[in-house]
Amino acid sequence: MKSNIDTFLNYITVEKGFSGNTLMAYRNDLYSLLDHIQPFASSWEHVTEKILNEFGSNLQERGYSATTRARKTAATKSFFGFLLKEGIITSNPALEISSPKVGRTLPNVLSQTEIELLLNIEINSSPESKRDAAMFELIYATGMRVSEMINLNVGDVDINSGTVRCKGKGNKERIIPIHLDAIDKIHDYISDGIPKLIKTVDPLNPLFLNKRGERLTRQGFWLLLKAAAVKAGIDKPITPHVLRHSFATHMLQGGASLRQVQEFLGHTSITSTQLYTHLSNEQVKKEYENAHPRGQ
Repeated sequence: MKSNIDTFLNYITVEKGFSGNTLMAYRNDLYSLLDHIQPFASSWEHVTEKILNEFGSNLQERGYSATTRARKTAATKSFFGFLLKEGIITSNPALEISSPKVGRTLPNVLSQTEIELLLNIEINSSPESKRDAAMFELIYATGMRVSEMINLNVGDVDINSGTVRCKGKGNKERIIPIHLDAIDKIHDYISDGIPKLIKTVDPLNPLFLNKRGERLTRQGFWLLLKAAAVKAGIDKPITPHVLRHSFATHMLQGGASLRQVQEFLGHTSITSTQLYTHLSNEQVKKEYENAHPRGQ
């Protein structure tokens, strides 16, 4: 039974282009599902809807959040759909299992003033300082996912045209414009920062490097961002995704169309992008209440 899970995981990686994070989550989800199923069924064909619903109830009793349970349900449905398609089962017991309702919470964003504080922290002549300035400017200029940014190579940035090419979910490529401040800081890092970290600068080299001249990791970026936020005097929780949320919100507030922001973010569905219209409206409402004499 485990071999079927491994085949499915390979399928969603190769055929569907799922990200490494999603793959890891699905692996954990389906392995825990298998642990639950094995005492009751000797094959996937013998799994019933009742067994799957009991798995969901067990997760709830163990204190798993609605978000986590919904993801595990999605993994289960997708896996059993794959088993049916491959002829491993003749009927799908996951077809009617219920998924917990997950309320969408508005993501945290930085104000434009806080963004300015972060982007204007002092830059010295060290390659690490130039790198950090370039990274923070780039991720806010484009709204990239941190995984997309750290996977950039030097040749993915076109200084002359002012664009950056990145690969998102499903290995889909998109080209995003970058403004002059970001271009200047990236150019400064490439020309004067990278040569101090590695011997030769090649278009195929990783763009953002650690002190050892290796590609920076997601965790490494998060730690650098956290330290920079403290240095800038920003006292609210900050993660790499907060910069992506801030980019989308500020673009909509500045007059960008929902469709354009969707393309910048690499969302396959505009429904995901519409979240930011609600967030933008909330920000406007807060600013109104703070500014209006009768709103305070």
